[in-house]
Amino acid sequence: MLQIAFIRENQEKVIKALAKRNIDAKSVVEEVVQLDENRRAAQVELDNTLSESNKLSKDIGELMKAGEKAKAAILKEKTVSLKEKSKELSEKAEALAVELTNKLYTLPNLPADIVPEGKSADDNLNVFQEGDIPVLHEGAQPHWELVKKYDIIDFELGVKITGAGFPVYKGKGARLQRALINYFLDKNTAAGYNEVQVPHLVNEASGYGTGQLPDKEGQMYHAGLDDLYLIPTAEVPVTNLFRDVILNESELPVLQTAYTPCFRREAGSYGAHVRGLNRLHQFDKVEIVRIEHPDNSYAALDGMVEHVKNILQELKLPYRILRLCGGDMGFTSALTYDFEVFSTAQDRWLEISSVSNFETFQANRLKLRFKDKDGKNQLAHTLNGSSLALPRVLAGIIENYQTPEGIVIPEVLRPYCGFDIIN
Repeated sequence: MLQIAFIRENQEKVIKALAKRNIDAKSVVEEVVQLDENRRAAQVELDNTLSESNKLSKDIGELMKAGEKAKAAILKEKTVSLKEKSKELSEKAEALAVELTNKLYTLPNLPADIVPEGKSADDNLNVFQEGDIPVLHEGAQPHWELVKKYDIIDFELGVKITGAGFPVYKGKGARLQRALINYFLDKNTAAGYNEVQVPHLVNEASGYGTGQLPDKEGQMYHAGLDDLYLIPTAEVPVTNLFRDVILNESELPVLQTAYTPCFRREAGSYGAHVRGLNRLHQFDKVEIVRIEHPDNSYAALDGMVEHVKNILQELKLPYRILRLCGGDMGFTSALTYDFEVFSTAQDRWLEISSVSNFETFQANRLKLRFKDKDGKNQLAHTLNGSSLALPRVLAGIIENYQTPEGIVIPEVLRPYCGFDIIN
C-alpha cells in the first residue's frame, strides 16, 4: 500500500508513475488526498473537542471544591453536549479512515524508474539469455506425452480425484519432484536462507498484508466456513511472519526460504498453452523471501537474480531473464525479473520464476518496520522470488533431456533422485 503522506506530497509523481502501468490515476489520487484532508480535519476537530471537554471537567472540579454548584451544573450540561459531539466526530474520523484505507488498497505499487514502458508481455525487456537450446531427436514429444509413455505423471487420475489441474505424480516422477524440492532448499539454505515450514492456509489479514487481497481474491481458493484462504505462494505466510514486527537495524537482512504446495484457481485458463504442467491449480514451489534495509534492497534483488541464475546453470537448462514492463507487472511489485526456460519440444518459453522488489508497499500494509540508528521506526523493504516453481522446471527437464532411450536426469539431481534415467 502506498503511503498517504507520500501521495499527498507527490501527487503528480504518483500519477505519472502509475501511467507507466497504463493506469489513469488522477481521479483516484485526488479522491485519496481529499479523503485524507477530510479525515485529518475531523481528527483535529475531535482533538479540540476532547481538549475542551477535559478543560471543562477540571473547571467543574474546581467549582465543586469552591462550593459553586450552580456554576458547575451549567458546565456539566456543556460537557454532555461535548461528549455527544466527540462521539459523532470519532465515528466520522474512523469511517473516513476506513474509506481512505479501502481506496488506498486499490492503488498498485509505483514502478521503479528502470521499469520499461509497455502494455503487455510482448513489451518486456530481455536482459539476459544463457544456455544452448538442445537439438532433439526425431520424434521428440512434449512432456504431456512423455509422462504417459513413462507412467510418471497421471493427469486423468487427478481429474478423477479432484478435477483438471491437479496431477498425480507416480514412481520416478514423484521422486524427481521430491529431488527438485530438496535440491532447491539445499541451494537456498547454503546461500544463507533460513528454512521455515509454514501453514498452507492463511487468514484475511495475511492476504491483505502481502497484497493478494483484494487484488487477487478471484484467483484464491477460499474456505468459507473458516474464512481462510489456501496460499497461492509461500510468499504470503512467510512474509506475514513479520506482520506487526519492529526489527532492530542490526537484524537486517532477514532471509527465509520455504517449500509449500500452492493453489491458484486460474479461472478462464484453457487451450494448448496451459496443457499438461504448463498451468496447474495445485503445484509445488520453493520460495525465497528477504526483508532488507531500504538502502540495500536493490543490491539484494540483484543477488537473488544471480542466485536463481546459478540454479538454472547447474540444471543446464536454457533460460532467459525478462525485466517486466509497466503493463505486465504484478500489483505489489516495484520491479520484477521473470525467468523463463526454453521448452524445446513445445518450441516456447515457459516462466519458472519471478523475482521482485516491493520496496515499502507490503511493509506498509504489514506494519513491518525496523528501528534505525536514531531510534526511529522506518518501513523495511520486502523482496521475494521463486527458487523455483516446479511444474515448468519439471516440464523443461522432461522435454529438453529426452533421448530415444529415456529421460536423462540432470547430473546435479542424480544424488537426490538415486537414478540416472527415466526409461
